Amino acid sequence: MIIKNREELISSGLRARAVELIEAGVTRVLPSNLLRESVRYRRTSRRLVVENVGYNLAKGRVFIIGGGKASGLMAEEIEKIIGPEMITAGAVNCKSNGYATKKIEVIQAGHPVPDEAGVYGVRTMLAMKGRYNIGKNDLVLCLISGGGSSLMPCPASGVSLEDKRAITQLLLRCGADIKEINTVRKHLSLTKGGGLGRYYDPARVVSLIISDVVGDDLDAIASGPTVSDSSTFKEAYDVLEKYGLVEKSPQNAVNFLKRGCAGLEAETPKELFNCDNYIIGNNRMALEAMEEKARDLGLKPHTVTSELSGDTTDVANRMAKEVAGGRYKGFNVILLGGETTPTLTEKAGKGGRNQHYAAVSMLAMKKCAFPWVVASAGTDGSDFMPDVAGAMVDDSSLKTAQDAGIDVEDYINKFDSNTLFKKLGRSLIITGATGTNVSDVLLYLLGC
Repeated sequence: MIIKNREELISSGLRARAVELIEAGVTRVLPSNLLRESVRYRRTSRRLVVENVGYNLAKGRVFIIGGGKASGLMAEEIEKIIGPEMITAGAVNCKSNGYATKKIEVIQAGHPVPDEAGVYGVRTMLAMKGRYNIGKNDLVLCLISGGGSSLMPCPASGVSLEDKRAITQLLLRCGADIKEINTVRKHLSLTKGGGLGRYYDPARVVSLIISDVVGDDLDAIASGPTVSDSSTFKEAYDVLEKYGLVEKSPQNAVNFLKRGCAGLEAETPKELFNCDNYIIGNNRMALEAMEEKARDLGLKPHTVTSELSGDTTDVANRMAKEVAGGRYKGFNVILLGGETTPTLTEKAGKGGRNQHYAAVSMLAMKKCAFPWVVASAGTDGSDFMPDVAGAMVDDSSLKTAQDAGIDVEDYINKFDSNTLFKKLGRSLIITGATGTNVSDVLLYLLGC
């Protein structure tokens, strides 16, 4: 069971179906399911097969590295597939620990703000190259998922971890999208933007990737540690200028980017011939599973996009207008996936983009003439705060709030949706860490 408080949420038939659809989507992209479909290991010939591409390991060894919110469960599953006896050593950084691995060390690191444990984990991975003399016959299997950018920190020379923490917090609060944030982070890192893959050359690096990025842009997922980088120092510096962060950012970080712009620091690699990257899971897969579940329930689903982006408030208002206005006539389940971005105020309250989306929808959908449910949830189980994946509202939520004297608009304006939903009740979607991450899933379930 993915949603822990499902009994609280399913106060109507529409809500019960919404819970089933969300759980179907998250279950589809759990690492165990994705890896079993994508990876096989043939012990007799010592051949690893990834999506029908074979890697001969008869003369080499296997090492495991990586990081992200899903890396712990990915490590567990890859040990089952390959067998711990076939793995020489491994280390991955994850948001949590306690995974049942034998050869792969799972290191609990900080997210969304990087910490010293994350640095320790990355340096443990890097140290394996010298300790085991990793060479051209060996294979380095890299397990990458969303969250890897902050979970795998390795600051560039002259930039401290505190500098990276500070600039990450500024970027998260200013409204920068994930690609912009990663462009800055990879240029302040030794391993992001292809640096990790380049480090292990001449060994073959094979990355198994669960994507949380809109459009599955490889060099943006976890800041592309094994992907040649298309962004530049200038683009990283331009992000700071765009959001007025040059003066607010740590001087060491700004100076490093300036040196890079002047050609005084090495650019991220633009070619990586020793790295193969495979996306084994993404948001589209979750939406397809939700569509299939909807049909099984006798519903008529329609997926609008798996590449949703834009300002959270604007998107919620636009979608409400389209749904209530009959744009999707003939369908009673409207699905979307991706990641919107709220532009927070200086004194923003508690809650993430999914809770804010649901809160805005309470007001935006009030003129809808038929029963409805709107739900928005992060597939990782964390909507910028532990345990809470998002929120669910319906055509009775606004009246319940008004009867209780709750000023919904005030909470929306203060970006304090978590407090709003705690007062309202039967709204927050509680999952805890799911062990995967393919960004957000959103649904409109209509009783028309």
